[in-house]
Amino acid sequence: MTPPRLAGIDIARGLALIGMFIAHAAPYPDPDAEWIVDGRSSLLFATLAGVSLGLMSGSAEPTAERGRMRQTVVLRALLLILLGLVLWIVPTDIAIILDYYGVMFLLLVPLLFLPRRVLAIVAVTLFVIAPLLADAAQPIVDGATTPALVVVPVEWLLTGYYPALVWLPVLILGLIAARSDLRRVGTQLLVLLGGIGGMLVGYGAAAVVPGVDASAHSATHAEILGSGGFAFTVIGALLLLTGPALGAVGGGLRFALAPVAAMGSMPLTIYTGQILVIASFFIAAGRPFVVYDSWALVVWLIIGSALFALLWRRFVGPGPLEWVMRQLTSPPSLATDRTPTTTT
Repeated sequence: MTPPRLAGIDIARGLALIGMFIAHAAPYPDPDAEWIVDGRSSLLFATLAGVSLGLMSGSAEPTAERGRMRQTVVLRALLLILLGLVLWIVPTDIAIILDYYGVMFLLLVPLLFLPRRVLAIVAVTLFVIAPLLADAAQPIVDGATTPALVVVPVEWLLTGYYPALVWLPVLILGLIAARSDLRRVGTQLLVLLGGIGGMLVGYGAAAVVPGVDASAHSATHAEILGSGGFAFTVIGALLLLTGPALGAVGGGLRFALAPVAAMGSMPLTIYTGQILVIASFFIAAGRPFVVYDSWALVVWLIIGSALFALLWRRFVGPGPLEWVMRQLTSPPSLATDRTPTTTT
């Protein structure tokens, strides 16, 4: 069970999954329109990876078994990359995040136990230079003769749908937040206020400065500030609203949002499941975005995922893919999960 002080992490992850359901399966009357779920759900999902790795490795008191923890993270990253590549083959026309997610895990391994001050310097440095590198790398990906062995890593790191180096600053900030003890109300307030500040700067710049772009998947400084700020705003607000400081109100919200939290406790299972469900509609239709481009499917994905997650969590425990991941990657000394939330 997730402690009340950190129930907001599972809920935030569940909301990110619901946002991706909408982005993947909802009808878009205007194909050029951007909804709040576009880009922001996936960046929230990625930000929570940094938070989860921080919690898994000891939160404010990092584990002494650092070599084994790094080994666990590397193995999980490689399995995520493998699963992501398999899901790219499944016919859905959806941009799969799991392989990018695994690359982000790998990039965090050497940073996992650095002091918070050093992590902050790395995050700021990457924030400044990574979008510039992404712009410079685009001609490499666009080149007609560029081999796939070059294109794929460049897309993973800089130019793809979920560019790992460009997004890494928000994952690092998530790691810093976990190292600052997310059970503390003061830390939760800082996460919330920092997120609001990032949104104001990023989206504000896009609103008033000509040529500044904060749109989804633009990989710009403004997008990282705006959408990253959105992610931390959601995380901070949910931690505060569902924590014990609000007493009965927090308890009521935890109860009301228990289905969302259950989904968020098994994100790998739920994400993979929705890809397979959507693929079945793809195959039945014979072409993409015809049969399953509907709100009905979105609703059933949410209801089905919530019911499955609630029942599985109540009667079995960790999600099936999370259980497999843990068995394949956790050494015996780390077999008992350290983190209060289930991470991919």
